[in-house]
Amino acid sequence: MTENHKEQKNVQVLIVGSGAAGLSAAIYTARAGLQTVVLTGPTLGGQISLTAEVENYPGFPEVLSGVELVAKFQEQAEKFEAELDYDSALKVDLSVRPFVVETEGKIYLAENLILATGSKAIPLNVPGEEEFTGKGVSYCATCDGFFFRGKKVAVVGGGNSAVEEALFLTRFASQVTIIHRRDTLRADAIVQKRAMENPKIDFLWDSVVEEVIGDGGVEKVRVRNVKTDQVSEVPFDGVFVFIGHRPVSGLFDGQVEMENGLAIVDSYMRTNVPGVYAAGETVDGFYRQVAVSAAHGVMAAITLTKDNE
Repeated sequence: MTENHKEQKNVQVLIVGSGAAGLSAAIYTARAGLQTVVLTGPTLGGQISLTAEVENYPGFPEVLSGVELVAKFQEQAEKFEAELDYDSALKVDLSVRPFVVETEGKIYLAENLILATGSKAIPLNVPGEEEFTGKGVSYCATCDGFFFRGKKVAVVGGGNSAVEEALFLTRFASQVTIIHRRDTLRADAIVQKRAMENPKIDFLWDSVVEEVIGDGGVEKVRVRNVKTDQVSEVPFDGVFVFIGHRPVSGLFDGQVEMENGLAIVDSYMRTNVPGVYAAGETVDGFYRQVAVSAAHGVMAAITLTKDNE
């Protein structure tokens, strides 16, 4: 797997991923005196960095942008001499120890590994979506719902996640429109019933989003009816996309025990491979909160430190 022309680097702890789990783990392993390198991946901070404003992270009553919160994580990790490598892992080999992790620029030989690659919302992949992410397009109602108080928002999707998030958004938004490509929801019956009975929720059936339109922020959505092909532009202040989340776990698929794309860990964040730990949305497909991921990272780091005493 290794390529001779790449620099090889031995490290005590390699953390793959730089979200809340990865950076929190780095703070603890580095503070414990273990040589720690964090592979940031394509986006420093992962999903947090996509959040326009964070106001529910304990200890920070002032509103921070996701980027600002990540910067604080980073500053604290680097204070304890954790090293950040702004590179992505291409391949890993967990069959040998030290574990072999190949990046674009080098090959790491890691005595211990923390997998914190997180998850990624499945995007619509339509024009305007990426441009307005954090400016009206969101993938997290509990993160961003508050900022749409009294506004009109669209929720794209028809499963449990979409309908539950739509119900949550009714706490803030004046109107929530569920846009679904079918004429019935896929959510559980009890969840559907709540949505149907909520006066703030209406539905655009048999419809798909083809474009998000605006000037500096979301203003409207171009929607196509899949049965009639009729296209319309509907005004919205925000678009919440809930067509699924996908763990970013292809890197170690088949090398650690997994279920539904999530690494399986014990209560101490150990995978089935000794020396390999996992944390955050690499193991959590339910909470998906910054505070929970940070806690997972701390747990993995403390376990790793104890295992190496």
